[in-house]
Amino acid sequence: MRQVADAAGVSVMTASYVYSQPERVAPATATKVRAAAKRLGYPGPHPGARSLRQGRAGSLGVIIGERLAYAFDDPQAARFLAGVADVCADEGVGLTLVPTTGAPSDVQRVTEAVVDGFIVWTTSDDDPVIDAVAASRLPAVVHAGPYGRGLPVVGIDDRTAAIAIGRLAFAGAARPALLSFPINRDRQQILCAGAPDPAVVTYPVTRRRWEGLLDAWLQGGGTPAGLRVAVCPDNATAYGEAFAEELFRGDDPPDAIAAMSDELALGALRAASMTGRIVPDAVAITGWDDSDTAAFAGLTTLRQSLRDQGRRCARIALGRQQPAAQDPPDWQVIARASTRSPILP
Repeated sequence: MRQVADAAGVSVMTASYVYSQPERVAPATATKVRAAAKRLGYPGPHPGARSLRQGRAGSLGVIIGERLAYAFDDPQAARFLAGVADVCADEGVGLTLVPTTGAPSDVQRVTEAVVDGFIVWTTSDDDPVIDAVAASRLPAVVHAGPYGRGLPVVGIDDRTAAIAIGRLAFAGAARPALLSFPINRDRQQILCAGAPDPAVVTYPVTRRRWEGLLDAWLQGGGTPAGLRVAVCPDNATAYGEAFAEELFRGDDPPDAIAAMSDELALGALRAASMTGRIVPDAVAITGWDDSDTAAFAGLTTLRQSLRDQGRRCARIALGRQQPAAQDPPDWQVIARASTRSPILP
């Protein structure tokens, strides 16, 4: 920097301002300094050194708890990240995606992330990255759980919302089924029934939605064993279609399917069509999140704004909003043609 200043005939402070506070330097002087830097082959201050000097990285870290492509493939994750990006753009900071896959290197990757704060996309109760984030002492927030470790959580009341959508899904049903998210980081495909075991179902979103849908079934006079739970290894339409088709072709095909996402529900709609079942007469189907495709498909679903929740998380992680200074995110049941009754009891 001193060499650049000497070559441009200005003070070192003026040359530094060209890169750090350009509004304090006359345009002609800034042009002269940048021309001198170009002649000397100087690209400007190193971002890492600048971060150390300023005490901030200028980037917000988002831990997605999945393979990196998940952030772009999953519509709900993409909506959430769009909300985070809205705030980052307004605040002039970058966005750093920190993928984790359950490998031993996850904690190290989080520890070494050069960011000013963390957002953790919903993960399992036993995910060690939560402890690593808490230990960093950086501003941090968790989306939708798990709770604990002293970190604030932004998300809807999944259990209460699941009861509401479950009442529609199971209206008039005798053989209901639930298309579920993975229950833990093993991501096994299984078929079971009854109440979720917290020791096994370690994803809190999966657990709370399962509990709420079971509550809705029990309130309608069903039994725990009467609600089959088809656990999918991933939130993808293909898994929802394959598992639903397997159930439809079985000896006791379901007459109602409540899915934990629109993606899984859209798969169930495809399977119903393939097996000749009329929706909702033969089988009622519900989703979750009200994606763009849900309205086109006539899918009854639960609407929440993941983009708004992403914005809330970003403002908390950047210290622009106190966790307690907000109302819980809104949700709403959207009744369409895929359920037997468009009116909640």
